[in-house]
Amino acid sequence: MKLAVVGGGSTYTPELIDGFARLRDTFPVSELVLIDPAADRLELVGGLARRIFARQGHDGKIVTTSDLDAGVADADAVLLQLRVGGQAARQQDETWPLECGCVGQETTGAGGLAKALRTVPVVLDIAERVRRTNPEAWIIDFTNPVGIVTRALLQAGHKAVGLCNVAIGFQRRFAKFLDVAPYDIHLNHVGLNHLTWETGVRLGGPEGEDLLPRLLAEHGNAIADELSVPRQLLERLGVVPSYYLRYFYAHDEVVRELGTKPSRAAEVAEMERRLLEMYGDPALDTKPELLAERGGAFYSEAAVDLAASLLGGGGSPYQVVNTVNKGTLPFLPDDAVIEVQAAVGAHGPTPLPVPAVDPLYAGLIAHVTAYEDLALEAALRGGRDRVFRALLSHPLIGQYAYAEALTDKLIAHNQEHLAWA
Repeated sequence: MKLAVVGGGSTYTPELIDGFARLRDTFPVSELVLIDPAADRLELVGGLARRIFARQGHDGKIVTTSDLDAGVADADAVLLQLRVGGQAARQQDETWPLECGCVGQETTGAGGLAKALRTVPVVLDIAERVRRTNPEAWIIDFTNPVGIVTRALLQAGHKAVGLCNVAIGFQRRFAKFLDVAPYDIHLNHVGLNHLTWETGVRLGGPEGEDLLPRLLAEHGNAIADELSVPRQLLERLGVVPSYYLRYFYAHDEVVRELGTKPSRAAEVAEMERRLLEMYGDPALDTKPELLAERGGAFYSEAAVDLAASLLGGGGSPYQVVNTVNKGTLPFLPDDAVIEVQAAVGAHGPTPLPVPAVDPLYAGLIAHVTAYEDLALEAALRGGRDRVFRALLSHPLIGQYAYAEALTDKLIAHNQEHLAWA
């Protein structure tokens, strides 16, 4: 079985390698190709990847290349984890929106739109190249903004599934609180990528006992602290929102905080510098502890589990993925991309039934879905007016003066990545 990773020079990659190494008996990968235009990073990451495989006793071959077409040729699955513009672009996404009093974040708001505009055309080009050599290959997208990117792929007819680590992170934390095995936890997870709520935490499967009330009663303080929200909010909601909901529920507070400290992009850039130094050590044959601070906790487990299920390698029967709505949430268009629990197999994901969604959440989901429609239109067709419409529609912006100013800033900071600008 051949798998390819586009963006293989990412400092995340050793997480992924470690995951495949640990599943060598149940999900054998004969060839894993790491593809990246940054040759210097790629060789450092590739060297560590080979050492991790060797230490774990995995006999699969790891290949590094900057040739995209050769790398994806005949791959059974292609994992996308690229960042167009690198950390420098992320730094901009997180700073110029603050000049207008809006959240600066790489996946939502104005920064998230900028990332979508840079990313969607590149991802679609990659997917077309994959289709030329193996139209049956699965494309697993971990590239943010996952919902918009996955919708672009599905709309273009590709076999694609989007993946995020938020759900698996909650699964692991809740399992620890309850002293059970992680895979005994089944989440009633509903929403859009980076706009989700845990409305139930069930033991053993979709029909298991709901332990969410117990979790909130016994561990509400710890959960609230991790999310940086008041416990009272969790008690009033009766659900657990993802930490991205803080951008919506405490927007002004977050903007003030972001204005008083270095950007997350600056922190990550420094971590990446240190990690790449470590990766260059020929004695290192395990993922370093610092990688856990990089973000993307449990990314490798989620990615490997999904790939195994799609390719017949015995992954978990139920997983949280980004996939087409098709009536699962009746208040959204059928072609919207939602993030929910799904039964996953070689046929792809089939969303499980979702109980009626509280209007408090359904309203915001519908609002952001409308924004994603406009964002995808802007990414595919370009134009200042389309960018303005997408920004004006976003619930974190919503004022025409802000949308005008943010449109100008977005275009100015991203001209080299926007063919139409």
